[in-house]
Amino acid sequence: MGQLIDGQWVTDEQVGSISKSGEWTRTPSVLRGGLEPENVTPGRYHLYAAWNCPWAHRVLLTRALLGLEKALPVSFVAPKRTDDGWVFDPDNGYVDLLAGRNALYEVYADGQSDYTGRVTVPLLVEVGTGALISNESADLVRMLPKAFGHLAERPRDLYPDHLAKEIDGWNALIHSRLNNGVYQAGFAESQSAYDTAVKGVFETLDAIETALADKSYLTGDALTEADIRLFPTLARFDVAYFSAFKCMRRRIQDYPSLWRYARRFYALPGIAETVKFDIYRKGYFSQSPKRNPLGIIPIAPVIDWTI
Repeated sequence: MGQLIDGQWVTDEQVGSISKSGEWTRTPSVLRGGLEPENVTPGRYHLYAAWNCPWAHRVLLTRALLGLEKALPVSFVAPKRTDDGWVFDPDNGYVDLLAGRNALYEVYADGQSDYTGRVTVPLLVEVGTGALISNESADLVRMLPKAFGHLAERPRDLYPDHLAKEIDGWNALIHSRLNNGVYQAGFAESQSAYDTAVKGVFETLDAIETALADKSYLTGDALTEADIRLFPTLARFDVAYFSAFKCMRRRIQDYPSLWRYARRFYALPGIAETVKFDIYRKGYFSQSPKRNPLGIIPIAPVIDWTI
């Protein structure tokens, strides 16, 4: 795919690292900036995202839950990476609304001329200066309710102090064994690496199923950022991860409490608009020398997400 080195785009196929034992590890984000509420005004900041990226989906979910669609505009890159990485595709509706750029790496290079690192979504930038604020989804999910809360149509606290320890516990488990776990299973290059990853995926889903037996959300009656971290994986699981990443022990539909929870989340205002099942299916089954060398895309499974 590629990366920027001192502001110059270079081709680099590596999207993570593979250990000698065949285990895949995600490369961490580079930009970890923050914002204060007094500096946030409508339209001052702009978000870049991709429909198919689960990390960007976290931020889109937060934006939708808060009702920040007017205050925080978003540009979408096309749901397919090329030799230029994430690119825009105006003919199909994927346009850089700020400056009409052709590729996301140009946004990074314009915002920081000596930027070195991966070019990823989500990305938050300042309008006018183009300054890069953050490309770490966890930071953005934490930032939006506080920094943009005064502009939200539906303000809410997604990280209340009295639940912080519990949320942190769920965040750590979900991120390491589920959000990343499905990729570690799908990208594994040894049987042992795959076995370890997929075991963690289903142990985590089993634990969540037990926790949701008597609760509406992971920490109780109120939705928190732990739920936001969980939902993107649930939305992609049955349509893609189950088969494309060989996580085939059970579907989300096979977990009564988890399936009820997932559909309840999907029914919240603005959430369904952030979910693109057909894009997930085509993206995860796109042609890949290792995972899908012939590029044959299977038909969509029949799944009813309505309550």
